[in-house]
Amino acid sequence: MAAPVQNVTAVLGPTNTGKTHLAIERMCAHSSGIIGFPLRLLAREVYDRVVALKGAHQVALVTGEEKIVPPGARWFLCTAESMPSHDTAFVALDEAQLGADSERGHVFTDRLLHVRGREETMILGSEALRPMVRALVPDAEIVARPRFSTLSYAGAKKISRLPKRSAIVAFSAEEVYAVAEMLRRLRGGAAVVMGALSPRTRNAQVAMFQAGEVDYLVATDAIGMGLNMDVAHVAFASLNKFDGRRQRRLTVAEMAQIAGRAGRHQRDGTFGAVTEEGPGAFLPEEILAIEEHRFPRLEELYWREGQLDLSSIDALVAALERRPPPGTPLRAAPQAMDLAVLKRLADEGWVRDRVRTASMVKRLWAACGVPDFRKVGLDPHARFVSRLFGHLSEGRGIIPHQWFADEIQRLDTIAGDVETLAGRLAAVRTWAYIAQRPDWLADPAEWAERTRAIEERLSDGLHAGLTQRFVDKRTTALIRRIGADAGALPVTIGPQGEVTVEDHPIGRLDGFRFVVEPGARGGDRRMLLAAAEKRLVPERARRAQALADAADGEFALDDVTIRWNGTAVASLGAGVSLARARIVLDRDLDVLDRTARDRVSARLETWIAASVKKRVPALAALDAIARDPAAGPALRTVAAALEAAGGLTQRLPLRGPLEALTQEDRRRLRIAGITLGALDLFDPRLLKPEPSRWRRALLGLRAAAPPKPPIGATVLPRGHVAATLAAGFRPLGTQAVRVDLAERIARAAHDARQGRKPFVPDAALATSMGLEPATFERLMAELGFRQTGPGGEGGWVWRGRPAARPTTPTPSSGNAFAGLAEMFAR
Repeated sequence: MAAPVQNVTAVLGPTNTGKTHLAIERMCAHSSGIIGFPLRLLAREVYDRVVALKGAHQVALVTGEEKIVPPGARWFLCTAESMPSHDTAFVALDEAQLGADSERGHVFTDRLLHVRGREETMILGSEALRPMVRALVPDAEIVARPRFSTLSYAGAKKISRLPKRSAIVAFSAEEVYAVAEMLRRLRGGAAVVMGALSPRTRNAQVAMFQAGEVDYLVATDAIGMGLNMDVAHVAFASLNKFDGRRQRRLTVAEMAQIAGRAGRHQRDGTFGAVTEEGPGAFLPEEILAIEEHRFPRLEELYWREGQLDLSSIDALVAALERRPPPGTPLRAAPQAMDLAVLKRLADEGWVRDRVRTASMVKRLWAACGVPDFRKVGLDPHARFVSRLFGHLSEGRGIIPHQWFADEIQRLDTIAGDVETLAGRLAAVRTWAYIAQRPDWLADPAEWAERTRAIEERLSDGLHAGLTQRFVDKRTTALIRRIGADAGALPVTIGPQGEVTVEDHPIGRLDGFRFVVEPGARGGDRRMLLAAAEKRLVPERARRAQALADAADGEFALDDVTIRWNGTAVASLGAGVSLARARIVLDRDLDVLDRTARDRVSARLETWIAASVKKRVPALAALDAIARDPAAGPALRTVAAALEAAGGLTQRLPLRGPLEALTQEDRRRLRIAGITLGALDLFDPRLLKPEPSRWRRALLGLRAAAPPKPPIGATVLPRGHVAATLAAGFRPLGTQAVRVDLAERIARAAHDARQGRKPFVPDAALATSMGLEPATFERLMAELGFRQTGPGGEGGWVWRGRPAARPTTPTPSSGNAFAGLAEMFAR
């Protein structure tokens, strides 16, 4: 059954024995050669190494999705499934123990039995393969390769405590992403390597790890297949995997294959788990077997007939289901995806109608061999292959240009998250595989180039996505520097307050508060805060001095918040009086020392006192009068009441103290800007927008601030929120009139009357203000006038003041109310 032996050597041993390196050296010493690898990634890695030795024009790469075959190619690096049947001087099969794999094992067994070099053949594998080599290739020379370095168990360590240059192995994409996310938060990030990645993405991720940009690598068990990386420790996130059929514990040989990636050449390595108990922990006997490289020998390999009968579909299925020869350590391979799809299509009548010749059977079988890169399962994949074969079996027998173009165009975008990009990359591998078939497309070379370009763009996008999601270079830089000397962190503050460490932005200094970069999450924020706080003390001290020396124009009051050049630095608090509000420094200034805080507080107190005198001078003057021991009791009472009310209050409650005021007292109030009106006491300047804003802010320190009236309003509807005396409007009937305008009407009325004789006021003033008749009547009544005659036909007459006659003289408005009777008569 086996092919004639022609200098076959089986090089067996644990990982890190240089078996692959030996095969490369031996192949390059021959005039031509082929090496079959278990992974496209590994084939690409070795291809790049051989190209460096022999030149790109003499080296070929052949995988299902990629073919680089120069016309004069002499050395071929391939996946095991894609090994050509060329007559070459040298042939090697890497990881031959995969013949025991239930999914792909029959391929490796076939190559082990039948593929030979003209001058030399090498079979590379683990020591467990020895019995199979003896049984299937009895004349082969077996060479044991010892491991160059020691591999030892380092115990279980939590992910947060893993040493640098560690690889953490998980067995699903979800678990890989979860571990990588944890490492991003705890250690600044990790590179990600999975078998489903394209070589371009895998190389970019490994390059980060090799260059030291990240200290951790998260990988699937693909790491165990000869991928060369500088790993010191391998940690298992789990010891169970789904093998396509069931969830099971790794075999000791599989554990050793993966753990063996730790160490490089003669540098020792360690392995361990991330949990001390449960199914994720190593058993003592497993540890001993891995350290001493003693594993159960393989007793059988999976086999499937390689010489196929293509005379009919039924003959092909029968050949694929043929049992292995008796008396051999071969076992029939489980039904693979290609055979399952073939059986599904064989049940279709249209397929049998079209497949009547050996060439069409061969074409059907080739279509069924399209791998399920997307891992969608039998039914969806069979439907896809059915459509594909439909095109391959009709007309010219080629795939329609438009269908192929539309499908790859749909995938040609790098928008989306990591999972989306990985899904597109898997899908484009299917089309890349199809483009490599020489007779399936009108122009396969063009489409192979197009799919390769799309795969590269998606790979670059996926690398960027993985890096963005799982690598935080700021945290990595901080961890390294903190581990050395926290006080030596190179924190730099830019002109706009941006804070960087080794050119990595970590946040910004907003006034005195350090704000972490928005992209930082969870534990990163605490680390960035701690790192920045150690180095921002001098800058904050400088800013505190600048604040203490700032000009008045650099400050502004925003409601009750004091801002310095737009940054909140303090707020107002209720003081001993309205005009003497106290300063409450913002909590962000707690980072300053006591001396700096006192300087800042003193400067802000000076500014607020000057601003009160400038913006609301009446309040400052009233406060001074209320505290003046030389002022009489009546004057101090009126001043204190007015200051507490924000410079505006009713006259009636203060009638007693007002009547006790002397002429000198009244003069002092006038100098302070106070109008002693017929109904209200007020400073008309407080009704202007800016003083009104300051007045509201100060009143709001003790109670609810008065509502803000519309700018320029003279009369408001009674239901308006600002139609209150506290806001400067006196409610009268269905309207509220601004107090200074109500006082103008009062003065005009008193100026127009002659004793107690009836008079008719002029309607012009009230009309110009927008007063309604009922409002005017209510105002006249509160001023001490009453209507005479039925319906007010006799005009108005003075009946005595309810409060007092206005005492602050103003220019007479003349006979302003002379024509008001006519308005009311209407």
